[in-house]
Amino acid sequence: MALVGLVRVSTSRQETARQHDDLDPICVKVFEEKISGKLAVADRPGLQAALAYLRPEDMLVVQEADRLGRNLLEGLLVLNDLFEQGIQVKVLHGIAAGEHTERSLILDLALALAEDRRRDIARKTRDGLAAAAKRGRKGGRPRVVDADKRRAILARHTEGQSLREIACGVGVSLAVVHGEVKAARDAGVANSGTASLD
Repeated sequence: MALVGLVRVSTSRQETARQHDDLDPICVKVFEEKISGKLAVADRPGLQAALAYLRPEDMLVVQEADRLGRNLLEGLLVLNDLFEQGIQVKVLHGIAAGEHTERSLILDLALALAEDRRRDIARKTRDGLAAAAKRGRKGGRPRVVDADKRRAILARHTEGQSLREIACGVGVSLAVVHGEVKAARDAGVANSGTASLD
């Protein structure tokens, strides 16, 4: 029986070191993904790689049950798939800590709590942004372009360059260029001509 680890965080800005500290010493291989746990199993490359590597009687090891998924349904689908293949699950911490060979109330509860926690965080974030907006402060991520880059983006757009060409020329992502052009157009500043989105 091989112990195979799965490390997951929701964004590329989050650290995985603490999970690796727990899993690396006991697992023959550890798969990592920086992706939302609420996505479908098919959209999670790290989980897919772990599932392909695991064999019957192996054990998938996670630090906490919510590493399997922050969405109750997707977490249950992962568990059902594993147990049907004869693969066990080991949870190191949390209310579901222990080794599991089949679904149980405690595992289901751990996944349900993870989903509830995710919803609570999202609600608090929305409430905080709404409260800040009422006070005249705008929340969200800081802008990645300064006034000079914004002028360069809009000038290149006026010249008829495609958004992709602008992104390469200015050194920002396609999404940033699209956002700046859209904001300028919405504000009535951009030239009436539109550039190709490719």
